[in-house]
Amino acid sequence: MGTIFDLQLREKIYYKMGSYLFFIIPMLMASIFVQWKFRNKFSRYAEMQLNSGFSGHEVAERMLHDNGIYDVRVMNADGQLTDHYNPADKTVNLSTDVYYGRSVAAAAVAAHECGHAVQHAKSYHWLQLRSDMVPVVSISSNLLQWVLIIGILLISFTGNPIVLGIGVIGLALITVFSIITLPVEFDASKRALIWLKNNHAVMHTSEENSQAKDALWWAAMTYVVAALGALANLLYYASMLFGRSRN
Repeated sequence: MGTIFDLQLREKIYYKMGSYLFFIIPMLMASIFVQWKFRNKFSRYAEMQLNSGFSGHEVAERMLHDNGIYDVRVMNADGQLTDHYNPADKTVNLSTDVYYGRSVAAAAVAAHECGHAVQHAKSYHWLQLRSDMVPVVSISSNLLQWVLIIGILLISFTGNPIVLGIGVIGLALITVFSIITLPVEFDASKRALIWLKNNHAVMHTSEENSQAKDALWWAAMTYVVAALGALANLLYYASMLFGRSRN
């Protein structure tokens, strides 16, 4: 009996894993491609020096001041592509390559992060909503993997859907968070590109502006793929939950 039970257990687990991989592999491949494309673009534009000679730090300071923002600090953050705006302490954190870099890529990324600071100063509602969700999403992300594993085992062998249902709710929160992130990121890039286009002291040519737009476009695509991946994940587990509930 134990051998038959073990065999059934393995078959069910393998079936769930196989279904999951079949469901998620297309999104994983898309994510790998977009990440590669973004890094390729960033590396390429990081080698193209601005005619103005401004560093990322100088671009950030200039954009903040042009928008009447004087209470936000521009900081140097360790690592690569670790650039972010922290609304909690009002800091624009730029990776070393961006902070000291004098390239099109450095200017584009610095201006984008300052776009978030402008959103914060103007009480952009999507940024506020996203910030409010961060603590809940952080807790959900840390516990979710184990909740889903336990939930799958329980619904497979006892028919109890409660734990998996909790996991699906957690996935729904993460998916909503990922979707809300999209207008936040696109709007920050839009603000950055408008400022760069109008500020001829920083970017002298239309070619530099086009390159900055291209770099920020592929950066935004990483968030689009992440949101689609979160949605695919949610749909997979939701179909497992509701499909099992009907049986």
